[in-house]
Amino acid sequence: MELVTADDVRAAATRVQGHVVRTPLTAGPHGTDLLLKPESLQPTGAFKLRGATNAVAQLTPVQREHGVVTHSSGNHGLALALAAARQRVPCTVVVPEGAPEVKVDRIRGYGARVVTVPPAERLAAAIELRDRELLALVPPFDDPRVIAGQGTVGLEILEQSPEVTTIVVPVGGGGLASGVATAAWTVHPRRVRVVGVEPELAADAAESLREGRLVAWEPERTHRTMADGVRVGLSERTFAHLAARLDEIVTVSEDEIAGAVSALAHGARLVAEPSGALATAAVLAGKVETVPGRPEATVAVVSGGNVDPALFTRLTAVG
Repeated sequence: MELVTADDVRAAATRVQGHVVRTPLTAGPHGTDLLLKPESLQPTGAFKLRGATNAVAQLTPVQREHGVVTHSSGNHGLALALAAARQRVPCTVVVPEGAPEVKVDRIRGYGARVVTVPPAERLAAAIELRDRELLALVPPFDDPRVIAGQGTVGLEILEQSPEVTTIVVPVGGGGLASGVATAAWTVHPRRVRVVGVEPELAADAAESLREGRLVAWEPERTHRTMADGVRVGLSERTFAHLAARLDEIVTVSEDEIAGAVSALAHGARLVAEPSGALATAAVLAGKVETVPGRPEATVAVVSGGNVDPALFTRLTAVG
């Protein structure tokens, strides 16, 4: 399988310029030796806008006329809805039953059509809509255009902090980790380490990389984690990227995820959903080696901030 290249990521950076926020590197929670890349500050609240914008920018005129479709638990659907609306392209998002209402409501708010199906049927439903209505399918992660767009996160980090030695990223479907690892591997090979992070309750990528083959976990199993944005598994494409380019993958507990959401809120003034706090959780739990006294050496990507207000209040409660 042909992997995304550094040139693909650089081309994506040109396409998304002016459409996404070039998020800063900010100080981590007090007492930590790391920087944060707060993708939660994107207009849609997550890094997904990068990949969606890059994909929509490459549609043909015929595809633009018919529109796009995707399947998503929220963040990618929200990103595609906005990217499509900005370019006047019709958008349909297939969401799994039980998806956070805060995300689904925002998807509708950008003018997209929402179709709700059981979690195990969302891909099949998106494909059926693609075939019946001649829509262009823009997957959440299993697409080179999306992976290249997400890779611009890594490209920015390398430009903003030449001293960085480790980038820590959440892993769900693997699009972000694939793109960031591509940027690190091809721009600064053998110098910048990329570490992926999964919840212990949805650790299919960790098992896949350990076994050297793609391993799928049942939705009933992955839905035990509060980190709803990473309940999906890798694709053959993202597995190939991570197997070739990811340096390490670690897992975190539900308590460690909750603690990171609270630490980001109180110690860095960042609203992060559980999925978005995974990288920070791994660093705070001591599962990623850092360089003492050198906060510029390790960057944890805060990938999303679209969180249910009731859940956020519960996770960040003090005392």
